[in-house]
Amino acid sequence: MWHDLLVAVGLVMVIEGIMPFLTPASWRRMMRNVSEMDDRTLRVVGLVSMLAGVGLLYLVN
Repeated sequence: MWHDLLVAVGLVMVIEGIMPFLTPASWRRMMRNVSEMDDRTLRVVGLVSMLAGVGLLYLVN
């Protein structure tokens, strides 16, 4: 189980690092826009992201 968790965390780190590596200016602009969003919008985006991840895991397994 720990192995799978570490693999998953490693993949998240790789995926999260792709955009700042390829287009740092766009990534910085996007982070600025995200920082200006209200809490409710961020919560909805987070919820949708989590549900999409759970759905993907369900389909894969």
